[in-house]
Amino acid sequence: MEFVVPLLALLFLGVMYVLVIRMKQGYVGFILLAAASLLMIYWVRELKKMVRTEEPREMPKQVEQKSWVYDLIKGNEELVFVAEVPGPEDEVNVRLINGILHLRGGQSFARDVQLDVTEDMGIAEFKYRNGVLTLKIRKI
Repeated sequence: MEFVVPLLALLFLGVMYVLVIRMKQGYVGFILLAAASLLMIYWVRELKKMVRTEEPREMPKQVEQKSWVYDLIKGNEELVFVAEVPGPEDEVNVRLINGILHLRGGQSFARDVQLDVTEDMGIAEFKYRNGVLTLKIRKI
């Protein structure tokens, strides 16, 4: 398509040139031919812009990932973990395995948090209310 539009423009200008020579209009014909040529060049450029195909750009999968924060409060005998986790409550799943807290929630939410706990510690209390998860981790 890139070559069709310029070729048609050249063909049109050629026909216009032949008509100007046959009609013997003199300078007026050549001035009109020059004006038609300039307009044709302008429109050919505009048509090429319209017809041009660009490669679609790939959008980044995640432009900006919302940072997820949590609070970890260390006491003498226990840890208190507080974080926002999307629900509903029946989709929230929490496990503490080998010092790693595995969190799963609604909307494909999944996070793993490394905690400084001993092997004899576990989740003693689980509370989920209004999107806020509160865990108490202590010796079992």
